[in-house]
Amino acid sequence: MSKPTTYRFSFGPWNISEGADPFGPEVRPVFPHEKKYALYKPLGFDGVQFHDDDVVPNIDDLTPAQISKQCAKVKKMLDNQGLVPEFVAPRLWFAPQTVDGGYTANSAKDRRYALERTLRTIDVAREIGCGAVVLWLAREGSYIRESKNARIAYQRILETINAMLAHDKDIEIWIEPKPNEPTDAAYVPTIGHAVALAYASSDPKRVKGLIETAHALLAGLDASDEMAFALAHDKLGSVHLNDQNGLKYDQDKNFGTANLRGAFNQVRVLEEAGYGSKGEFIGLDVKAMRTQKGKGVTSHLTGSKELFLHLVNKVRSWDRKLEQQMIDARDYEALELAVMKHIMGVR
Repeated sequence: MSKPTTYRFSFGPWNISEGADPFGPEVRPVFPHEKKYALYKPLGFDGVQFHDDDVVPNIDDLTPAQISKQCAKVKKMLDNQGLVPEFVAPRLWFAPQTVDGGYTANSAKDRRYALERTLRTIDVAREIGCGAVVLWLAREGSYIRESKNARIAYQRILETINAMLAHDKDIEIWIEPKPNEPTDAAYVPTIGHAVALAYASSDPKRVKGLIETAHALLAGLDASDEMAFALAHDKLGSVHLNDQNGLKYDQDKNFGTANLRGAFNQVRVLEEAGYGSKGEFIGLDVKAMRTQKGKGVTSHLTGSKELFLHLVNKVRSWDRKLEQQMIDARDYEALELAVMKHIMGVR
C-alpha cells in the first residue's frame, strides 16, 4: 500500500483582506502584503499564490531592470521565510486596457497589451523560481453576445496560450475556469473547455487546469466531478478550495461550510487520485467574513485547512468493503445513509 499523501497548503495574500466588497468600503485596518508573508509558516502554509503585481507593484510603470530588482527582493524574502511560489497570474482585469477583455478584446492594441503583460508575468514567475502561470480569464467574455465573435475569441485565447508556451519552454499554464463574473457570460466556463484548449495547444503536456470549488458550483456542476475529469486527463495543476451558498456571486466561503458532503467528495477524489504526491498544493481561496473584527484576520484560512484535514481522515477511515457490498447490492439508499453517518460521526 502506498504511503498516504502529506498535503501542502497555499493561499494568496489577497485572502488576508480588509473586508471591502462591491457594496461597502474596508472594515478592518490595512495589513500590508510584506507583513503577510511572515504569517504563512506559523499558520501551516508553505505556498504563496501571486498575481504579477503582488510581486511587482505598479508593474506597468517599471522598466525591465526595475522589475528584475523587485523580483530578486521577493525571491529573497520567500527563501528567508522558507516559502514556495505556487504560481503567478497576470492581473489583467484591473487595467483600463482590458475593459472589453484582454486576449479577446475587439481592440488589437488592447490585445497586444494583454499579451505583453502576460509574457512579462512569465518572466516574473521564472525570476522568483516559479514554474506555473495561472490564467483566470476574468474579462474574457461579453456582456452581450453580439459584441464579439465567440469562435474568433476562442482562437485568440488559443493563440495567446501558444505564444506563452513559445516564450518559455518550461513554464506550465494553468487555466482557471469560471462561467461568469465579472462578465455576464465568460469564455472557458468549465474544466472541459480548458482541457480542450490544452489538447489544441502546441504543447498539451504543459497546459492544465486549476479548479475552484465556487466556480464549478456557479456553473451548476459538481466540483468533485470537475476535479475527477481533470485528473483523468492528468491535467489538474492545482485547486482553489472554498465553498458557495447557491448560484449567486462568487462568495469564497470557508471550505466545507455550505456543503460538507460536497467537500467530502472533493477530498475523496483528490485523495484517491494521489493528488499532492508530486508536490501539488491544496490551494485555498477563501475570504474572511466582512463582520470579522481584527487586523490581519486569518481564522478563515486555518479553519478551512482544519476542515480539509478532518475530511482527509474521514476519507481514509471510510469502510470501502461495506461500500462495495452496498454497491453490489445496488442499495444506494443504504450507501447514502452510511456516507452521511460517517461524515457526521454517527454510528
